[in-house]
Amino acid sequence: MSFEVEHIGLAARDTGALKEWYARVLGAREVFTDGKTPPAYLLNLNGGLLIEIYPADSSRAETGDNRLAGWRHLALRVGSIESARDALRRSGVAFEEPIKPAGGGGRVLFFRDGEGNLLHLVERSEAPARQQPNEEISPAC
Repeated sequence: MSFEVEHIGLAARDTGALKEWYARVLGAREVFTDGKTPPAYLLNLNGGLLIEIYPADSSRAETGDNRLAGWRHLALRVGSIESARDALRRSGVAFEEPIKPAGGGGRVLFFRDGEGNLLHLVERSEAPARQQPNEEISPAC
């Protein structure tokens, strides 16, 4: 059996505003909307991953806590973490932490979307390496 990621779901307090954030900041392109009020959207992120943004029934302040149980962040692989960071800063993204070592090799840099959901850039020269005992890495990458 083979699996491939088709899309991720992202419940939003304001679906329209969050859709616009992903379009403006990450270049996501809308491929579907259900036309309801509030609307749900399917966005294509640079020809690859689809992001489904749909209305949330509730929200919690802990949404961006990377240690809260459940899916916690979306990692975006980039060729140059500094170049991507600089482009995102020009789009208004704030970075609260420095670039850190990534589990499996490479480097990561965390940031938040318009509703506080956690994302990070990941730069790797190759596929993730097998973790060595006592290797210091970012605790959540």
